[in-house]
Amino acid sequence: MARTSMAKVARMAFRGLQNSRQTGVFSVARAKPAIALPKLAGFVSSSRGITTSPGRNGITPDDKPSKQYVETPEVVRTPAVITDAEYHAAADAFMERLMNHLEELEQTTEDMDVEYSSGVLNIRFGPEIGTYVVNKQPPNKQIWLSSPKSGPKRYDYVIFGDGQQDKQDTAVGEWLYLRDNSTMADLLREELGIDLRMSVGDY
Repeated sequence: MARTSMAKVARMAFRGLQNSRQTGVFSVARAKPAIALPKLAGFVSSSRGITTSPGRNGITPDDKPSKQYVETPEVVRTPAVITDAEYHAAADAFMERLMNHLEELEQTTEDMDVEYSSGVLNIRFGPEIGTYVVNKQPPNKQIWLSSPKSGPKRYDYVIFGDGQQDKQDTAVGEWLYLRDNSTMADLLREELGIDLRMSVGDY
């Protein structure tokens, strides 16, 4: 077919296509419907403080924002900055106070033996309980305690009540297990029934 004939055929086909659109032979594509979003119960808008609630249509500005719970951060304790002499004074005072209570407990408890030598304290009970070991650790400025019930712990000397809001001369030193903020006195009270806050003979 000649090139001119091919051009005529093409023009005729194009005109036919236009006429068919005008007469409605070809339908225009319909717009897609909007996607319906699911309703979120208890949704909170952080910018306007408005909510939706189950059973309601839309957002109502009169609704109160859902209550936000904020965890209170734990107090992070750090060991006191003390000299070697201060460490030994605090550790020896604690060990002596503990020994006095243990000697009193030993008089009323069967199958109990207390031995203290070279900074190491052994508290032996019967086979049903086992042996507690408490010893000084001067290189770390700590006191270590091994319990047959709760295992080993390392206690640092921490000062309580030395903040600006506290009264003067009310600071108290405690041997603290930094992993859970429990004191050695807490463990002795819970596991052995020894309360170091009490004077010897007041039980």
